[in-house]
Amino acid sequence: MSVLKGGETSDMSYFCSQNFFRHKDMKHYLQSLEDSMNLYWNHPALCDYKGDSFTFADLAEHIEKFHIFFKTTGLKKGDKVALCAKNTARWGMAFFASNTYETVTVPILVDFHPDSINSLVDHSESKILFTDTEIWKNLDIEKMPQVQAVISSSNFGLLYARTPEIQKAFDEVESTFKQLHPDGFTAADVHYPTDNAGDLAIINYTSGTTSTPKGVMIRYECVTANVDFAQRNIPCGCNDKIVSMLPMAHMYGMMFELIYPVCSGVSVYYLGKTPTPSLLLSAMAHVKPYLVITVPLVMEKIFKTKIRPVLSKPVMKVLTRIPGISNLIFSKIRKTLLNAFGGKVQMIIMGGAALNPDVEKWFKRFRLPYTVGYGMTEAAPLMAYSHWTSYATGSCGRAINTIQVRIDSEDPQHKVGEIQAKGLNIMSGYYKNQEATEAAFTADGWMNTGDLGLIDKDGNIFIKGRSKNMILSSNGQNIYPEEIEAVCNNQDYVIESVVVDRVGKITALLYLDKDLLAADGINEDKLKIKLEEIRNTVNSSMPSYSKIAKIEVVDKPFEKTPKMSIKRFMYN
Repeated sequence: MSVLKGGETSDMSYFCSQNFFRHKDMKHYLQSLEDSMNLYWNHPALCDYKGDSFTFADLAEHIEKFHIFFKTTGLKKGDKVALCAKNTARWGMAFFASNTYETVTVPILVDFHPDSINSLVDHSESKILFTDTEIWKNLDIEKMPQVQAVISSSNFGLLYARTPEIQKAFDEVESTFKQLHPDGFTAADVHYPTDNAGDLAIINYTSGTTSTPKGVMIRYECVTANVDFAQRNIPCGCNDKIVSMLPMAHMYGMMFELIYPVCSGVSVYYLGKTPTPSLLLSAMAHVKPYLVITVPLVMEKIFKTKIRPVLSKPVMKVLTRIPGISNLIFSKIRKTLLNAFGGKVQMIIMGGAALNPDVEKWFKRFRLPYTVGYGMTEAAPLMAYSHWTSYATGSCGRAINTIQVRIDSEDPQHKVGEIQAKGLNIMSGYYKNQEATEAAFTADGWMNTGDLGLIDKDGNIFIKGRSKNMILSSNGQNIYPEEIEAVCNNQDYVIESVVVDRVGKITALLYLDKDLLAADGINEDKLKIKLEEIRNTVNSSMPSYSKIAKIEVVDKPFEKTPKMSIKRFMYN
């Protein structure tokens, strides 16, 4: 494949990219962190909602104390520090303590089974482990032989020391800190390394829609590229706040609800666990975030439960067709939605999956300030984004300025091909997995994303599905399950769906709203009729080669990764 300037085409590929920033154009994100501490020393940095609150001074002091402990225990640059704990302010402090010491931080999802956590800590060769007390009870230190110390992320107490010397080092941290800073610890004492752009900073084990996690190797420059882009395109400061809902051990949440905001002086508020709708709205009303980072499923659920029932009323169907009146109604809905998120939201950014086209159509009519981005752990994570005012409906934005994107297709504007990428924020590979690393890259150095898509003449990227999910029909047509699922999910009573190939027949697995079915008096016999109606309605908008042959009802929600992607491999 030939490498082209942004906007050019060739027989085999097309990519969009413009105005690449070089290292000298960027401020290292640890320099941004240091600057935030200097500027906002007494300003809140990391806060547990209705719990502990830590200023930038507190954050800097805890980092310094952990540096003392790491040094005393013999930890060196490049050693590994694992972090497996629920989202809290102390999670963020532990992350920055490791990251600024130049040990490689290894975030591990709490959703993993204890045996998997044991295995990943050992696989990463981690010497320090930060974890919750409850998680620690289920772990086996004998299966993590390289771990020298285990520290509680709940209160920063020592849960385990492999030797008496490590216990002593931990006990003496406070006295050593006072000896080093007899006149007190100030912003002038904060200095973090910035000569490490190409060095390994993070090993992030993917949650994966497949069964085996891989350790994605992220360099300091990968993080800097993401932070730099966010600061240039979503500017923020010490008067801004954000509510953290996404798992911190996932690159999406780690980058955009921790690293980028803290490096910009923003106060981050943690909910601690997956929030109930009432807790989330209460937190939003109290914190009043400038930005909402979420997944499409959350916004789709809000639309289906709160907005669509109102729009479906006969009188509303009439009024929303009347020019002028419809604008007033949509403006009111927009204001209500934004007020539900605290009233100060400048933008709602969604990622991790495509937004349902029908829901998106209504969001556009409301002029809701939303956008859908595109990324993956392997890009730390951002690859494409557009501001909501220039976002193209149905797309996932345009390639960011530190990355190039191309489509492996002879007609990338019209014929679907695999999305491939290269650039400053693309991973180095998978930790201790040379086979997977080689499979991830093309011969000319582009990373295979596994996603299929198109790019229009303006550089907007349109994802059609995952290459491993694509179904090839008997007559050679490519069928993208995600497109059929989007239509299924718009049908009455359908909460979510998965479309699979069963012995050459397209089968839709549906998870239904049982409460709504019961409320509408739909018994087993009526349900059979309703399912056939759903099948016919969906098929009426599908080409002949991708019509549903059969519907199966599942009893419980589909198993998902922490970023709310359905684990499809469980249903094939």
